[in-house]
Amino acid sequence: MTGKLWLSQSNRRDLSDGYAVIGLGRFGLAVCEELVRWGAEVLAIDDEERAVDELRQVEPSIEARLVDCTDEEAMREAGVLQVGTVVVAIAGSIEASITATLIAKDAPGSRVKQVIARANSDIHMKMLQRVGADRVVYPLKLQGQRLGEELVRPNLLERLELDADHSIEEILVPETFSGQSLRELNLRRSHHVTVLAAGPQHAFTVNPPASLVLQAGERLVVMGSKEALAALPSE
Repeated sequence: MTGKLWLSQSNRRDLSDGYAVIGLGRFGLAVCEELVRWGAEVLAIDDEERAVDELRQVEPSIEARLVDCTDEEAMREAGVLQVGTVVVAIAGSIEASITATLIAKDAPGSRVKQVIARANSDIHMKMLQRVGADRVVYPLKLQGQRLGEELVRPNLLERLELDADHSIEEILVPETFSGQSLRELNLRRSHHVTVLAAGPQHAFTVNPPASLVLQAGERLVVMGSKEALAALPSE
């Protein structure tokens, strides 16, 4: 697929829910792979041909482009400024990561709603925040796979893995659950998960009664298989 095809497709459909990942090192690749696993629309770019070729071999379904991320027009032509979320995963060049963040946030006509940038140090983090990064992550603290999942599951707050297949998760109550009681939702039957606690952040009800009514913005602690938990609505 060529860049022109990506652009022509962009003109025909809304890419506000799509993602662009800039920098295809280990962290960037993990973000790309996780986003694709969740069915997201992903545009991946790097300024090294070898990195682009490697991604195409590993995940040919991803649109991977050779682009200079410090060149505003090149970023625009590649379609980066048309997606809703940009992940700046550049590892080597602080200058390039800052410039890419600035372009994504401030370029005329940019439709980017949020920029998540990788930092290598506290000073790097502060610089990224000053040029507009909405969120800064450290790869050693937050792996690419986890970030990719968080992007498509924005209501996931915490996770405790019980084993390879089961977890306990703390999530924000989805809008679709708001105003309904646990009895009405019957999450054990409808989603195959068990509710352990629910309520406002600092006033959890542990082992809540079936009559408890959930409200948007409150929290829900649920236990089940990773597959069942992933199938819960995120909004």
